[in-house]
Amino acid sequence: MAIELLEEIPSRALAIFAHPDDSDVAAGGTFARWALAGCEVFVVVCCLGDKGSSDPNENTEQLARRRWEELRAAQEILGVTGVQQLGHKDGELENDLQFREELVTIIRSVQPEVLICPDPTAVFFGEHYFNHRDHRAVGFGALDAAAPAAASPLYFPGAGPPTLIEVAYMTGSLEPNVFVDIASTVETKAEAILCHQSQLGETSEWFRSVVHERAEQAGYLAGVEFAEAFRRIGLGH
Repeated sequence: MAIELLEEIPSRALAIFAHPDDSDVAAGGTFARWALAGCEVFVVVCCLGDKGSSDPNENTEQLARRRWEELRAAQEILGVTGVQQLGHKDGELENDLQFREELVTIIRSVQPEVLICPDPTAVFFGEHYFNHRDHRAVGFGALDAAAPAAASPLYFPGAGPPTLIEVAYMTGSLEPNVFVDIASTVETKAEAILCHQSQLGETSEWFRSVVHERAEQAGYLAGVEFAEAFRRIGLGH
């Protein structure tokens, strides 16, 4: 596996993820580093997070509102330029024509240089975990919207002027090929993730060490102290 440490920082990035905490867990250190360097980072969360509880008596509307507030607090810590929630219910998202039009409209509005999204081809992680359906739907939806739809004037002509995105960086991949050094922002990432108290519980401080351990593992592969891993793919047309 060829390893590359990504040094260049885009001027504008669009991240598309499923649930309110996904982008912070996947790439919060990268977003914080890019934002500090002047990159405009826009985050789109497709689902409400309304089923993110093991309590059968949970009020789903209240949970969704709480998770939105947690998300906004986390993005402020990371320095994200803007965050948008599409409002799909957890587990009900489909990569259909309507969803892709939503994403194409956003892409053409933001006009990002790069796209960040989940790797939808990463399904089975060892023997004990397989990738969430929403993550896979969002990953394929984001890629389908970026290429060729957003770049072609004949796709969704009412969604704005065509926008060409040259490259996508996919998170949660089993085949990473680029890494971002997040030594300067790993603690910022941890602070952002700790905003998601509804998902972490009262003993959430333990997750700070988890953030560092995972970043150390990626850093070992990249030859740095802390890193985040991505699968880069060109969106040629």
